[in-house]
Amino acid sequence: MRNMSFIDHIKNCTAHNKTQFTDFCIDHRHVGEVRQDSLEILLETSDFLLENKMLVLAPFLNSAQARTKALKQAINLLAAHHNVKLTGEIYPVIEKWGDTPYAEIDRAAIPWFGTKGFGVHANGFVRKKEEIYLWIAKRDSSRLIDPNKLDNMVGGGLPLGLTIEENLAKEAWEEAGLDKKLISLAISTGSLSYKRDMMKGVRRDTLFTFDLEMPDDITPACTDGEVESFTLMPAQEVAKIVEATDQFKFNCNLVLIDFFLRHNIISTAHKDYDALEKAIGLMKK
Repeated sequence: MRNMSFIDHIKNCTAHNKTQFTDFCIDHRHVGEVRQDSLEILLETSDFLLENKMLVLAPFLNSAQARTKALKQAINLLAAHHNVKLTGEIYPVIEKWGDTPYAEIDRAAIPWFGTKGFGVHANGFVRKKEEIYLWIAKRDSSRLIDPNKLDNMVGGGLPLGLTIEENLAKEAWEEAGLDKKLISLAISTGSLSYKRDMMKGVRRDTLFTFDLEMPDDITPACTDGEVESFTLMPAQEVAKIVEATDQFKFNCNLVLIDFFLRHNIISTAHKDYDALEKAIGLMKK
């Protein structure tokens, strides 16, 4: 068990060495960042050029279909180089949610090109007298990222073709067995964005976050095998785990710190309150 702090988790999710990356542009728009080893491989193809110290997709690739085809070929080269299996999950290449996609990309390749990734996370909580409890998931040992670590009640990537609300309902059913009627009661709490070097590149993610006050008589139950178990824990106890350890999946710490600030579980008396409020505030912009 590592000695951590809330601030350490913020730093962990914002650890990015810009000097190791080259900006990636499509149609004169900045859409990502590419690490040096991937850059060298991409420049060996005819579909990528280096202009003004930026990696650009060739101008003759002037449609989403053509760009997607070129990216798919490049992704296969990078997958072989990095020895990583593709997921088959398709995500849009966009800068903000709701934009028209410049292209489509396999989820595994998002960090290699540093394009934006999006996800949904929901805190499930219960009020008992004057105390808040949180439903905490334990990730299954088969998960590729952070197996066996603790997690939010609901969380998952946001693929092409689903709205935020549709994907929240999908993930809520798959991961926690919650039906559409119940998850529709979840309250949006905004979004959190971060940039972190990992997975052979950089993750530039935005998480759309929700709070769901759960009925006392409902226990989450996974339906897709991605969660090993759920435990209802006092929020104060969860805060102690987050503050002192790295037992949670890396980005879930951000979602929980935001929850703790909003529900006064991290109070103004905490020594890092001002710094945490500022850091989370910047991630919400």
